[in-house]
Order: sequence, then C-alpha cells, then structure tokens
Amino acid sequence: MALVSIVGRPNVGKSTLFNRLVGMRKAIVDDIAGVTRDRHYGRCEWCGREFSVVDTGGYTTNSDDVFEAAIRRQVQIAIDESDVILFMVEAATGITDYDSDIADILRRSKKPVVLCVNKVDTGAKIFDTYQFYGLGLGELFSISAANGSGTGELLDEICRVLPEDAGPDPQDRPDLPHIAIVGKPNVGKSSLTNALLGEERNIVTPVAGTTRDSISTYFNKFGHEFMLVDTAGMRRKSKVSEDLEFYSVLRSIRAIENADVCVLMIDATQGMESQDMNVFNLIQRNRKGCVVVVNKWDLFEKDSNTMKEYTEALKSRLAPFDDVPVIFTSVTKKQRVLDVLDAIARVSENYSRKIPTARLNEALLPIIEETPPPAWKGKYVRIKYITQLPTRFPSFAFFCNLPQYVKDPYKRFLENRLREQFDFTGCPVQIFIRKK
Repeated sequence: MALVSIVGRPNVGKSTLFNRLVGMRKAIVDDIAGVTRDRHYGRCEWCGREFSVVDTGGYTTNSDDVFEAAIRRQVQIAIDESDVILFMVEAATGITDYDSDIADILRRSKKPVVLCVNKVDTGAKIFDTYQFYGLGLGELFSISAANGSGTGELLDEICRVLPEDAGPDPQDRPDLPHIAIVGKPNVGKSSLTNALLGEERNIVTPVAGTTRDSISTYFNKFGHEFMLVDTAGMRRKSKVSEDLEFYSVLRSIRAIENADVCVLMIDATQGMESQDMNVFNLIQRNRKGCVVVVNKWDLFEKDSNTMKEYTEALKSRLAPFDDVPVIFTSVTKKQRVLDVLDAIARVSENYSRKIPTARLNEALLPIIEETPPPAWKGKYVRIKYITQLPTRFPSFAFFCNLPQYVKDPYKRFLENRLREQFDFTGCPVQIFIRKK
C-alpha cells in the first residue's frame, strides 16, 4: 500500500492531522513540543483510494539531546520508505531555520512533496501563507488540522501524486494475531521489539518513559506472522502526574484489551514487583494469553539452579494462573530472543485452539466419572456432556443435573484436567457449569 509520511519541525500539528486523516485519536496530542517520538502508522481512505499514513516526531537539526537525535533517525527512515512526503509548516511563525533545513532534505530526497501550511483558522491568516512559496516546493495548501478546513483539497492532491498500489495489504487479514509487549517503564519492551524485527523500529534510551504511544508493526519472519504492538511503560496510578503519561498508560491498557497474547516483561534484577502483578492481573482479567519474559538476565548473579529457583518463585506469585511460559533473556546481547518468538507462537496457537466435542467428551468424561463432584446435602451431581464455546479465548461448558452444587474447587479440578489433556499453556481457561 502507498505510504505518505507527515514531517515537519516540532509542534506544527502533525499528530493532529494524522488523527484526522485516520479518523480516530490514535496519536497523543499535547500543546508542548516533542510529544511524538516513534513512527506511528495508520490508514486513510479518500474518494475510494486507500493509503497508509505515518506520523513522525518533530525534526530538529542542531540539538544533541538523546531523544532528538533518535527522532531525526526515525524521520529519515520514514522519508526513505515513503512514496509521498507531506511537509507541514505553521502560518503564524513563518519560515524558520528548521523549516529551511527540512526543505533542503526533502529536495534531495527526489520524492513528491506536498507543502501544507497548518493553523490557518481564519481567512485573514491566508495572507501569512504566501511567504512559504520561498521554500521552493511548489504549490501550497492551507489547512486547519484542528477543525478540518482545507483537508479535502489536500487529500485530493495527495491522491493525485500517489503511485498505484502494489497489491493487498497483509495487515488487512482479520485472523492476524495481535501481540502486545507490556510491563513497567525501562524493562526493555522497545529493545525486544527492535530485536525481533531486526531494525531500529522504536526509539530506545536509558531514560524511563521513552515510548509514549502504542506502536503497531507487521511482523512476518521465521515462519511467524502477527501484529507486534510496543506499548508505553505502566507505572502505579499514584506515580502518574503528567497528562502525557496518563494518556500513554490508557493506550497501553487499550493495547492489552485488543491483543490476543501479551508479553509481560519484568526486570530480572528487581523481580516480580507489585506493579508487575497489577499488569499481570489486568492481562488475566481480560482473558488474554500470556508469556512472561525476564529481561536483563545477564545482570543477575547466578549459580547452577538459579533459573529453576527463579521460575518456581515467579510461578508461586502468579498462582493460580501459573501455566505460563517463562523465558529468560538479555535483549541487548540477543540471548534467547528467538525463544520468546517460539513461546509467542505456541501461546497464540493455544489461544485459538478449537477442540471437537467428541474428543472432549472422550477424554474428560471417564476422568469425571472416576472423580465426580462432591455430593451436596445428599444430592449427587452428574456431568453428562462437555462442549467448547465459540469465544475468542478457550472456554468450556459442562452440562449437569445440579449446576448450583458445583463449587470453585471442582471447577479448578476440571481446568487442571483440561490442561493435562490438551495444551493450553499460557492461555486462560474459563469453565461454565450449565443445566443439562
């Protein structure tokens, strides 16, 4: 699918226009400069034509700040891979040094450039736009990304210069699993995403809270295919004071709700802390598959049984949902990164597994007959039939004569027998007792 990149200096309204083009509040927008850091992809449709849009961070040229240097690299990647570049400037400030530097870069790229002057909210401000002809980028389009005026003409021009689509987008498949990488700040989520993709997809720095948005990327390597979602770190609610972080956490929670499998990353040197348990409980409440990745294992002092003891201590905290794969990695040294990929694929397969009714009854009814539910007030419960329900996650209905007398301990017994007979590692299993 054809790709359009939105570039410009900080705080000219790139994310606001991106949200308007994709038709949803996908990117975080704030009055302060430098909110967007990573490349953020979305999809726009106009007059029957569909294309991808990428939002980038504000481009600066004379700063040595660790974030701004990384943002410059991300913007350059976006320019290199795009078919059309949408260059945004601001009417009120006129041509700045940053605008001139970006215009020079775009001229050298030899790609179609559409010049867009933002924040033209009233007719009087149109007179401020004519100076931008001095950038030498041809015709300009005056818009207001906040209220949408002028965006129709802008989209007409984009569609005119876009090349023909190469073919269907692989991301259109509804059966494509979504994998969310979640955890506290600074545990290595973006580093793991970059290691799996084999490229610098997301900005990585030693500063906690580097990632602000939930960034989705199509993954198709080593025989695995899914959407990989890198999320912002989730801190305890009492620790969140800035609006930006509040919205980042909301988007991380939404990523968990929309995912099929969540990769919970924890810091090996800190262990499973209370906030890690909060994130795990959120995954469990939303009935998502889970893989636990213990990162920074190279920094942990070890002996011959350390990994086994660490796993046992970790699973004791996760109980009763302790049937989850635990992978020990050092992402910076590329240790066991492919093991994470294999665990994701296994849990994703288990999450979508459908078991035929005949096989379910054949495997479980003899076990239930041998160990029936305890009698209650002299009444005996007889389970006669089992079937899997058509839900997104594994859930099963057990039909019996007296469902009200089947208590939670026996439901856990049924779940454990299900896990023994069929592979549901990493997946929540829900048991329903129904009247036959």
